[in-house]
This record gives sequence, structure tokens and C-alpha cells, in this order.
Amino acid sequence: MNRVAIETQYHVLAVDDSIIDRKLIERLLKTSSYQVTVMESGVKALEYLGLLDDHDENINTNSNSKYSTKKNHNEIEVNLIITDYCMPGITGYDLLRKIKESTVLKDIPVVIMSSENVQSRINSCMEQGAEEFFLKPVQQSDVNKLRPRLMRAKSGKENEPNSATLINKRKPMEECLSSPDHRTRTTYNVDKF
Repeated sequence: MNRVAIETQYHVLAVDDSIIDRKLIERLLKTSSYQVTVMESGVKALEYLGLLDDHDENINTNSNSKYSTKKNHNEIEVNLIITDYCMPGITGYDLLRKIKESTVLKDIPVVIMSSENVQSRINSCMEQGAEEFFLKPVQQSDVNKLRPRLMRAKSGKENEPNSATLINKRKPMEECLSSPDHRTRTTYNVDKF
């Protein structure tokens, strides 16, 4: 194992209700040397992050385990969350909102994935604080865009103990470029206003 892989193993929480998409994103992330935890729903992700409240518990009747915010925040460090937009119960957008409303987890970057290229949906996610918006199927070139940001964040975090896990380096919407491997696959990354 090379030295860089040992020093920079980032933990990604991947959330998707489709087993095929979950397996694909897990494989892509593991190929890039990320530690990956996969969840099949927004409710399970909230549970894992310790953000599940009474209202959210009622959405998921199959929830057998409980996670406390203190336990998960202290024992499990998540450096990035990547979630599908369309999921039953709690959508990826709802998950994004809950994470960004959390005082403890708000600085964790969230990437939204969707098979639908709906501009209003993309804009809403970016305005709510999403780091990126990837069109499905997610490809290795998409995942490769995440590592430089995580590395910058890690170096910034060492200098600033309470800083975000991922430094928010976004470009205006006008500068968004098409993915080099497919012209119709655009990833979005915009500044907060």
C-alpha cells in the first residue's frame, strides 16, 4: 500500500435506494481508495449520523437500531456524503437540508446524484448547500473531482480545528463545464449567495 493512500483515507457515506446504483457508487469510491459506508435510505443515513428525530422515525417502520448523535459524531468521522436525490420517505434533498441545519454536521460536504437533469432541482440543491450535483450514472471522472477538495480541506483543517471537512471552493454556474467523457453529463458547482 502506498504512503499517500494510508495518510488520506477519507470516509464517504453513500446513500441510494437502488441497490444497483449503491453498488456502482461504492465500487467507484473504493477504487479511489475511499472508506465507504452505504445506506439504502435517507432515514438510515439520518440514523447513522445521529440526526433522526421523532418525525423521521415515523417515516421508516423497519428501523430496528438507534444511533445517538454523540456516539456517532465522536466515533465515526464522515468526510463526505453522496446521496441520490429521489428516494422514498426522506429524499436526498431532505437529507441535505437536515445535514446543513445540524450545528454538528453542517460542514460535511454533500454531493447529490440524480438521473434527471432538472435545472430547478439542481439550483435548489446548490442553494441549500450541496457541494456538487452529479448526473447518473456516476462515473470515475466524477469521483476523481472529489479528492483534491478533500485534500485541501484536510490541510486547512489541521490549521483550523473547527473548520469544515471540505473547503467550499465553488465556481459560478456560468463556469460549469461538461464532463470530458460525455457532453450531456454536466456537473454543477456554484457559489453560495
